[in-house]
Amino acid sequence: MTARRPFIAGNWKMHLDRVAIDGFCKGLKLNLADPVDCRLGIFPPVVYLERVLRALDGTGVTVGAQTCHPADQGAFTGEVSARMLADVGAHAVLVGHSERRHVFGETDSDVRERLDAALTAGLDVVLCVGETLDERRAGDTLQVVQRQLQVGLSGVDGDTLAGRITIAYEPVWAIGTGQTATPQQAQEAHAEIRKMLGALTGADAAARTIIQYGGSVKPANAAELMDCPDVDGALVGGASLELSSFEAIARFDRQGV
Repeated sequence: MTARRPFIAGNWKMHLDRVAIDGFCKGLKLNLADPVDCRLGIFPPVVYLERVLRALDGTGVTVGAQTCHPADQGAFTGEVSARMLADVGAHAVLVGHSERRHVFGETDSDVRERLDAALTAGLDVVLCVGETLDERRAGDTLQVVQRQLQVGLSGVDGDTLAGRITIAYEPVWAIGTGQTATPQQAQEAHAEIRKMLGALTGADAAARTIIQYGGSVKPANAAELMDCPDVDGALVGGASLELSSFEAIARFDRQGV
């Protein structure tokens, strides 16, 4: 099996302030003196992006934005382009998060435009895919995810996928609800996603691609989720807002679960 280094990323959404962020970053930097066995990422609100970049400079932590606009510049009040994010030093950007799709109405095509813009700007990408509760109940999980991946990745070469794109499978019904996919459900979905990636870009690239799980990941369930062979990390929401819980997830291999 191809070795994949787990990627644990915190999506802070529209939370925290300067004081909380400074404390988190200071503590994380100190705690990284005892290294973790995974790659870490933080996706703060865009107004705090440069602050987090400065605070975590030199730590190896990936720092990125939660979305971007596909245009380089223009009359798009309130938006931020991928080029601007790269200009201030961001490393990556989330695209297609379920809240962007279902709260802000972004379509699969919108998500693809943002992915292309981010790659062109030199940013890495976390492409989020996943089904709603109604879609799961209807037995449409795989069809939904396949459509999202096909639109999001069609024409992307295997090296770009494996080297610059992370897939985050986030069942919408498990985000912020306290519900979590069982390890078996997560593994089944991730294994199918890897097959879909293989059909799009080839088996070698698919085997090298990081696929995170996102959906109410907590210290209590991190180890059993990460123990699944096709789960390569987590995109963490609420549990990433407190350093202690985020670090406990990042040190999942030491929890003895």
